[in-house]
Amino acid sequence: MQTSQKHRSAGIHGFYHKPVQEIDQYGLSHVQILENNMYSDGGSQGAAISFQTEQGEFFTLESSSANAGFANYDSPAASVSSNRSPFSPQGSHSCISDPHHSPDTIYGSPFSGSSSAEEDNILRQKLRELEISLLGPESDITDSGSFCFVSGGYQAESSASWDWNRMMEMIPRLDLKQVLLACADAVSNADIQRAAGLMHVLDQMVSVSGEPIQRLGAYMLEGLRARLELSGSKIYRALKCDAPISSDLMTYMGILYQICPYWKFAYTSANAVIQEAVEYEPRIHIIDFQIAQGSQWIVLMQMLACRPCGPPVIRITGVDDSQSAHARGGGLDIVGQRLSKVAELCNVPFEFHDVAMDGCEVQLEHLRVQPGEAVVVNFPYVLHHMPDESVNTWNHRDRLIRMVKSLSPRIVTLIEQESNTNTKPFFPRFIETLDYYTAMFESIDVGLPKDDKQRINAEQHCVARDIVNMIACEEAERVERHELLAKWRSRFTMAGFNQYPLSSSVTTAVRDMLKEYDRNYNVQERDSALYLRWRHRDMATSSAWR
Repeated sequence: MQTSQKHRSAGIHGFYHKPVQEIDQYGLSHVQILENNMYSDGGSQGAAISFQTEQGEFFTLESSSANAGFANYDSPAASVSSNRSPFSPQGSHSCISDPHHSPDTIYGSPFSGSSSAEEDNILRQKLRELEISLLGPESDITDSGSFCFVSGGYQAESSASWDWNRMMEMIPRLDLKQVLLACADAVSNADIQRAAGLMHVLDQMVSVSGEPIQRLGAYMLEGLRARLELSGSKIYRALKCDAPISSDLMTYMGILYQICPYWKFAYTSANAVIQEAVEYEPRIHIIDFQIAQGSQWIVLMQMLACRPCGPPVIRITGVDDSQSAHARGGGLDIVGQRLSKVAELCNVPFEFHDVAMDGCEVQLEHLRVQPGEAVVVNFPYVLHHMPDESVNTWNHRDRLIRMVKSLSPRIVTLIEQESNTNTKPFFPRFIETLDYYTAMFESIDVGLPKDDKQRINAEQHCVARDIVNMIACEEAERVERHELLAKWRSRFTMAGFNQYPLSSSVTTAVRDMLKEYDRNYNVQERDSALYLRWRHRDMATSSAWR
């Protein structure tokens, strides 16, 4: 999904627009957990920190063991296993909860542009206290341990030891977001020792069944580990964990579909626009660049079948990829058969055409557009997966938009996450990811209890991989590249499109749909587009073009 830079409130929103060098004023440089002389010599339990990968293994939440003196991990598989996002229709270890998280404080962090000098000083003091707790006063630090390079991974020497009792006393006083940002800052600056120490602290603060920020923190920590340990194609291979069986993945996707309105927002808004645009057309050709299960078109066919002038002839071209096929448990023939049955029941003349390939591979000849058809193109949370000019010279993102324009479509619907992660360097992208997905995890949280195993599995298999991809990967390996509506508007305008103003009936349809969900969801109409929001945060946009 794409990010929004508008209407930011508490949390890290306040310094979202600040250049990276300004972030130090919030205390990141004061989290000096690890130096060459990093451990106290207080005789506490030893703990070797290892991020070594052997035989292609990936250090995930499920494979990392708790250290002496802490509860062991006892979680469902926490490794990421699917690159389908929650916007694709497709028991944990004990920990200390985030003392700063509160539903009354949006995104629950003192990282804010309105943060007072007193709050900044408190933060610096807290982080310094943790530093002293782990290291002891600088004058008392002894050379009791250091890091060495072992087979492609970093590992603490066996003589090193942490003062676990002191660390446990300090963790409840820390803000999880601040420690995550400090760790990302260390990774960004290639400060391996400091990053490794902060990751060790984060291990004790995150949980896949905790508060929203703790669950998100678990997956962001996994992404930081992947980035620190691997690079390029190695990251991509490491992230290709075994996916759940199709029936399970469908169940997980269905859970998110029911408890979150993100996909219903896409279906409802797009269908309302399309219905208006083709109201009197006798022949309609719908080209869906992420057909998934085809559920969106069941509702639209039922609506078009009731037209006073009679139902139109409908052709649907569905673009597919291997992940969708896995989620369905089969190819596009399943979708075609399903939609054909619906069309028969509605007495709608119908034809289905499959394009079983990734959207980047689609060429004009694959779409089989015929004369006399009113062409409708649907881009539901899919264009951000297409690489643009920042990735390669092919620039499939703009190529697809220009190709669609050459079809002279009656209407094009675009639904995207309102987030900004496409061309941002690593650390600002980490901040944006933390901001956006904090809101998303809070929105998921209201649907099911935090210890609900189905919700845990849904987040792990449908959300976590996206997060890890944005944090760990670069260049062509990073497929999650969100853009704000302003940028999409620029791309469509350059391709020759004009924005299609949405009628009040579209807004009404979305607002009626949102009545099924938590009252903190709302929709706003701005700049001829609809913004789906969680509290004060823009989460997704729906716009139309012709």
